[in-house]
Amino acid sequence: MTALALEDASANNSPIFTLFDSETVDELTRDHILRLAVGVLGAVRIKGFSSPVDCEDVMRSLATCELGGYDEALIFPRIAKLGPAAYDFYGDYGLGERYWEHAEQSVATRSTLLRGGDPMDVAKQRLRSAWGDDLIPATSGGRELFSGMIREIASGAKIHFDEIVREFPGVLDEPPASFLTFNWYLSMPDGGGETRVHRHRWQPSDEQYRDGYGYTEEAVEGEPVAVVEPEAGDAVIFDSRNFHAVEPPRGEGRRVSLSFFLGVTGRGPLAIWS
Repeated sequence: MTALALEDASANNSPIFTLFDSETVDELTRDHILRLAVGVLGAVRIKGFSSPVDCEDVMRSLATCELGGYDEALIFPRIAKLGPAAYDFYGDYGLGERYWEHAEQSVATRSTLLRGGDPMDVAKQRLRSAWGDDLIPATSGGRELFSGMIREIASGAKIHFDEIVREFPGVLDEPPASFLTFNWYLSMPDGGGETRVHRHRWQPSDEQYRDGYGYTEEAVEGEPVAVVEPEAGDAVIFDSRNFHAVEPPRGEGRRVSLSFFLGVTGRGPLAIWS
């Protein structure tokens, strides 16, 4: 290969540079999940992952639930949620008993939201079908972690990343080779609320751009980006180790999703947690 060819391969309009984009599909497949895991797909949007009726039923049921939120001293503006994140309760190199109590209470509440059933069952069944194997809870200290948080992002979210094996070393009994985040949108606003996924993973030099729980735009300047604009009933999956952000919603409507992480190891079940 000539020097000119090498130069062309690194240009911004080359296939190598642009091998990070979003795809919109009618059906999720194992290939989509693997391409996300190895980093040659930025995000995948599954149109009509659920019916509008399912979304409307869950949203009606949520109206009777009191949502909690992340610690506002760490994450502000407020993000309302049902269910614990490991991030909320990790301390002294493990999860405290309050995490397991909160997890049990949250599953009991969520288990009646979809016509008396659990919307998490719908999500897991459809992901099992795409992957061709089971979904099993990730464990910590031999105990099954909670998965299936319901969140409302009303003011957007800063550029940030989620990487449990870096942020909380040792919390997972079996760290996955890579992991993704799954979001099923139960409600979306009239405008805004897009997800941006940048082909950029954390490195020490990023700390100069630290802004509270997230980072400023300078941290991802010049990096390829995949932008996803879901509608209610759609699902979106991407690698949460990549820096990502949520644009503020505009107009009427709420941005509410059921979310959890997928641990990918290759052949075998997907591990899940929140």
